Amino acid sequence: MSSRTGFFTDDIFLEHNTGRGHPENHLRLVSIRERLQTTGYFPRLRHLERRPASVEEIGLCHDTDYVRSVDRICSEQGGGYLDGDTIVSAKSYEAAVLSAGAGLAAADQILAGELERALLLLRPPGHHSLHDRAMGFCLFNNVAITARYLQKHGGEAYEKIAIVDWDVHHGNGTEAMFYDDPNVLFISTHQYPFYPGTGAEKDRGVGAGLGATLNLPMARGSGNSEYRRAFEDHILPALKEFQPGALLISAGFDAHKNDPLAGIDLESSSFEWMSHSLLEFAREHCAGRLISFLEGGYDLDALAESVEAHAAVLAG
Repeated sequence: MSSRTGFFTDDIFLEHNTGRGHPENHLRLVSIRERLQTTGYFPRLRHLERRPASVEEIGLCHDTDYVRSVDRICSEQGGGYLDGDTIVSAKSYEAAVLSAGAGLAAADQILAGELERALLLLRPPGHHSLHDRAMGFCLFNNVAITARYLQKHGGEAYEKIAIVDWDVHHGNGTEAMFYDDPNVLFISTHQYPFYPGTGAEKDRGVGAGLGATLNLPMARGSGNSEYRRAFEDHILPALKEFQPGALLISAGFDAHKNDPLAGIDLESSSFEWMSHSLLEFAREHCAGRLISFLEGGYDLDALAESVEAHAAVLAG
């Protein structure tokens, strides 16, 4: 099955230099890649071609003046702070447009019938970024851009897209982009109350999009049993009712019990059964079409182990 699974990462992601003291630094990808190289299935995954996203493609979700401002800050100033948490360097714009483009490359291969699913190990991450500004380590919203691209280019079969965000932090940027859209189902499990302060259970969308947002806030200390209940009682039933044409995952691994930035108590094996649940749904309801985007995860060993558990499932 591995030949039906695409994969993308790139050395330019290591040049998005946030500094070794910053939790979202290049060592995250180094640790993941070293772990995956020890597996038997990793060499069989189909590596996607480099495909930077254009300004117009990123503009499916972002203000193009904002996109160009990030380019200027990186190319002319050599980087700086976009907000209190989000640092860019000279190569960060190049990394960010390739991160956004990786989702589009995976989408193109799925639309062409060449792949069923893809695992994208990207930096910078995306799910906090808003229409016109960076936030929470994120520059461009990779998962949201891919969702809009699939809707635009996939025809009637891709009119409805589902996004499941299991990062420990609420994907506020993704939610905001689809909050009034009935054709994008956004589901988030996240520690609450916690950064960024959004994601209350009562927040379910507005207007035509009412009911297409499902927030499942988790109390500090929640673990495997609470997440299983969330999947069995809420996530899988909502997905089955919605019947999307494709399933996208904002795959953060900072809900691991060893993560230094949060207080959720999942094990590495938790990400294995979560991955199985979503892959089985995709196989049964949307022809196996699934794309996973790396978001958070800041303990290097826990991150590498959890991503390997996730990747093994996607590799079949």
